[in-house]
Amino acid sequence: MQHGPVVRRRKLGAELRGLRARAGLTSGEVARRVGWHQSKVSRIETGTSGSKPADVRLLLDAYGVTDERLRELMLALAGADGGGRDHWWHAYRGVLPPAYRDFISLEAQASAMRTLETSVVPGLLQTPEYARAVTSAAVGGVEDEQLDTLVEVRLARQDVLRAQPPLELNAVLDEAVLRREVGGPEVMTRQLGRLVEAARLPQVRLQVLPFAAGAHIGVTGPFVIFSFARTSDLDVVVIDHLTSSLYLERKEDLRAYTEAFNALRAHALSPGDSSEYIAAIADGA
Repeated sequence: MQHGPVVRRRKLGAELRGLRARAGLTSGEVARRVGWHQSKVSRIETGTSGSKPADVRLLLDAYGVTDERLRELMLALAGADGGGRDHWWHAYRGVLPPAYRDFISLEAQASAMRTLETSVVPGLLQTPEYARAVTSAAVGGVEDEQLDTLVEVRLARQDVLRAQPPLELNAVLDEAVLRREVGGPEVMTRQLGRLVEAARLPQVRLQVLPFAAGAHIGVTGPFVIFSFARTSDLDVVVIDHLTSSLYLERKEDLRAYTEAFNALRAHALSPGDSSEYIAAIADGA
C-alpha cells in the first residue's frame, strides 16, 4: 500500500526496465548511450529515485519507442507537463493539492475506469449544480472564486468521456447515491436525468445497487480501479480518505478489488433496469 507518487515512480521504473529488455540492451549499454552512470539507470528502474521527464525522453529514444500513447503515459508517470490528454490540470497547481492532481493525471491517461460509489455521483457524471453543492460541502469555507475554480476543474475532467478514444467508465452506484438530496430537489432531479442520459453513451456502463440487495462487499467504502492500454502492469486501485489517497498496485490487491467489483456488478441491477430505476426515483417513485 503506497501513496500516489511512490506507486507512479515504481510503475514507471518497471515499465522502463521492460522496454529496455525488449530493446535487447543492458543497463550498462543504456548508460553509455545516454551519458549516465549505470547506477542512475538502476535507481530509475527500481523506483528508488525519481526521474525527470527529460531523462525519460532520453531513455524512450534509446529504446526506440515511437508509440505516442505509450510515450505520453511514461512522461505522465514522470510528471511531465505536456502530452497526454492535454495535461490541462497543471494550470491549477495553485489550487489543487498534489494528490488530486495525481488522480486527475491517472484518470486522463487511463483507458478504463471501474468505480464503486456509495455516497455521491461520480465526478465524471455530475451536473454543474450538483458539482458545486458537493464541492462546497467537501471543502467548506472557501471563497466563491476558489469554489468556482474547483467546480471548473471537476467539469473539465469530464472531457475524458468525449476524448478519442474515450475513457470507458463502468460505475456501480449504491442506491444511497440516488436518494441523498444534494443541492435540493431541483438539482437532484436534473442530476438523475443526467445519469439516465449518460447511461445511453456506449462508453458508459451504469448499474445501481438497490437497498434491497442488503449487505454487500461494497459497504467497506468506495474505490476506483484504473486500467491502461498498451502497458503490462500499470493498473492501480485508488481509495480516497479525508486528507489523502492510497494507491494499491500489488497483483493480489488488484485481483481482490477486481473480484469485489465483479461481485457488486452481479448483485446490481442490469444497466437497462438501472436506468429505469433512476428515472423512477427522479419522478418521485
